Amino acid sequence: MTRIIMHGCNGKMGKIISEICNEDPDTAIVAGVDMKDTGEHAYPVFTDITKCDTDADVMIDFSNAAAVDLVLDYCVKKKLPLVLCTTGLSEEQLEKVKQAAASTAILKSANMSLGINTLFEILQKAAKVLAPAGFDIEIVEKHHNQKLDAPSGTALALADAMNEAMNDAYEYKYDRSKERKKREKSEIGISAVRGGTIVGEHEVIFAGKDEVIEIKHTSYSRSVFGKGAVEAAKFLKGKEAGMYDMQKVVSMR
Repeated sequence: MTRIIMHGCNGKMGKIISEICNEDPDTAIVAGVDMKDTGEHAYPVFTDITKCDTDADVMIDFSNAAAVDLVLDYCVKKKLPLVLCTTGLSEEQLEKVKQAAASTAILKSANMSLGINTLFEILQKAAKVLAPAGFDIEIVEKHHNQKLDAPSGTALALADAMNEAMNDAYEYKYDRSKERKKREKSEIGISAVRGGTIVGEHEVIFAGKDEVIEIKHTSYSRSVFGKGAVEAAKFLKGKEAGMYDMQKVVSMR
């Protein structure tokens, strides 16, 4: 049994993860942390993280960047492993994450979906074969009209995975409207679409001479991210201090 503290328990993802854990006999949320205690949960909810005194094996954080510093302080003090799902962290916060990992286990990923993290390995293998053969690489990502950042962190992570496989030989091109020139071979184009209630779609296009390969991942609900976070929590239980990612979770399956 993996005992979880859910930070951001009243948010959309917090509620989804609570439901997932209710149906998973191997996990249990033993406490929640949120700015408001709505009284809707079967577990105690703390509005001040420093007051949370519940024993647990791991914390899952799905909140906002402004709260991450306190989360890191708490987990370092308690030596509590942390699944860090909050995005949009500043450079200073990213450095603090690295420092905290010296004291406790931290798993951080741009996308918690098991499917997306399986895709990283697939794309690396594809890039090693297709890029040297002259295929151009483009990424198109689509999200709902409320998403603030563009391109998505996942799109950048997909590009990084392929670029790493190609010894960082590529540069990223986000906007072609300001230049009138042919496409460079050493670039990965990344385009963002925002509209409606699209949960998340990422398509990677390998365009070669007379043939095109398209690899796409589509999220139909936020539950895929919740499921990944819960699996990450199971994985992180009892792990030594250090930085971990979803690739390690996927490799254990």
